[in-house]
Amino acid sequence: MAERKEAGQGTGDPPARRGPSMAQVRARAAGLAAGVIRWGGLLIAAVLVVHIILVIGDANPGNGITIAVGNWADVLALGFKNLFTPGNAKLRVMVNDGVAAIFWLAATEVAARLLRRSA
Repeated sequence: MAERKEAGQGTGDPPARRGPSMAQVRARAAGLAAGVIRWGGLLIAAVLVVHIILVIGDANPGNGITIAVGNWADVLALGFKNLFTPGNAKLRVMVNDGVAAIFWLAATEVAARLLRRSA
């Protein structure tokens, strides 16, 4: 009986390549999604920090950039907007938006780690 030869064994053909396993594909997709989540959290935190800088620096409240950043910060601060209510408005924005930024960084980091671990 003739022996069956595998690809690449004495036939001159290169060895057959197998694609990535499902586990590898799942891990790669989870890693990509986790990276997107972390970058999203970083972007949200950056918007909040820019808002803090604009408020503390007395940016022109009529400027379009100041208005846009303020509107985004109001949405992204969630329930932290009025968490602390010191008398000084600048201190109020700094503390509340700062806590919100820390929350977003921590929450997206936890979500990214859980997603990677589940893959």
